[in-house]
Amino acid sequence: MEKEERNSVVFNASKRELFTANNGYKSLQKRLRAQWKIQSIKEELTLEKLNGVKLWITAGPREKFTAAELEVLKQYLDAGGDVLVMLGEGGEMKYDTNINFLLEEFGIMVNSDAVVRNVYYKYFHPKEALVSNGVSETEISRAAGKVVTGIIEDENAGNNAQALTFVYPYGATLSVMKPAVAVLSTGSVCFPLNRPVLAFYQVKEAGKLAVMGSCHMFSDQYLDKEENSKIMDVVFQWLMGDNIHLNQIDAEDPEITDYTMLPDTGCLSERLRVCLQEGEENPRDFTSLFDMSLLQLSTNTLPQVISSYKQLNVKHEPLQLITPQFETPLPQLEPAVFPPAFRDLPPPMLDLFDLDETFSSEKVRLAQLSNKCTDEDLEFYVRKCGDILGVTGKLDKDQRDAKHILEHIFFQVVEFKKLNQEQDVDTETRFSPF
Repeated sequence: MEKEERNSVVFNASKRELFTANNGYKSLQKRLRAQWKIQSIKEELTLEKLNGVKLWITAGPREKFTAAELEVLKQYLDAGGDVLVMLGEGGEMKYDTNINFLLEEFGIMVNSDAVVRNVYYKYFHPKEALVSNGVSETEISRAAGKVVTGIIEDENAGNNAQALTFVYPYGATLSVMKPAVAVLSTGSVCFPLNRPVLAFYQVKEAGKLAVMGSCHMFSDQYLDKEENSKIMDVVFQWLMGDNIHLNQIDAEDPEITDYTMLPDTGCLSERLRVCLQEGEENPRDFTSLFDMSLLQLSTNTLPQVISSYKQLNVKHEPLQLITPQFETPLPQLEPAVFPPAFRDLPPPMLDLFDLDETFSSEKVRLAQLSNKCTDEDLEFYVRKCGDILGVTGKLDKDQRDAKHILEHIFFQVVEFKKLNQEQDVDTETRFSPF
């Protein structure tokens, strides 16, 4: 495990990673192959498998690490190895992993949120966040060949030669605590504002840890967009070299704002409350809160009602009850209760449909079935051919085996041959010169 013996870079593929060396990271692999030996690990992590490894990378793990594997990674860092962890929007909750259990020991955590750009510019999707003033560590700009003299406020500062602009697609923010250092942030245009998206941690006299909230940023689709490739070069220079030293002033006081949680107004709007539950006053007698003046009884208008009898020439006597006459009996009373209206389940996703089976012709489906089956699958092959040709639906349920399907097809062929023979005989008799 000597430091000078480490000459390989390993991409982890044991946790169903979203990106691997041969899946989405081919451009990154080509750039690293010039100086390092590229490998992949598909089994459980052990110290023996990390022997001679300079950098261990995981990009979007979608399974949980075991306690033994996390302990192996911690010992690997203490022994001088380097680690690069990349996740995506939604954090651990969406990817169903537990990598934060390791990162929290070094003061870094991937949040379960998403970074969006609230102003449209160049990229159509809001989660393809274009960040033009998100460099929190000036040493990163210097290493990338940029000299930033101040904070750039223009949201479209990608045209400024001094700005380090990058695309941060489908990523989450980080929570960074000292001694970890926030290197890149979301800037002043993307939401959440000025939150870390890339963080570094230097183990004392040992390895280095880099955490990024977007595994898509270094993928083949976005590596050549804006200046993502320059940021990638700087990250790997810091991880695998000693020529980049972070600015202590920026590390102590980065341009980072507090993580403000906003209420879910959509959820709160469905939880209505009456005024008594949130009233500022809380009297002992709650009846004093009601205004009963609108519902009180009064005899003030009684004299006017009595005088109206004389004006209308109506006798002043009690009203008589008119007996109703019902032609039909009253229906039986039922409680006015309506059944609850449940939401219908959403339709299945398009990728759950077998489009080849739905739209392919019979010949294509028979050819695909023939390529899949062997001599041992003869019974299955005949029954599937019967389904494709529509023979199975014409048979009884107890006669849908391969024997009866072949028998039905044989009879059909015989009938077809009989019809063709009659036509051939008529043709020969009609046109025969003899």
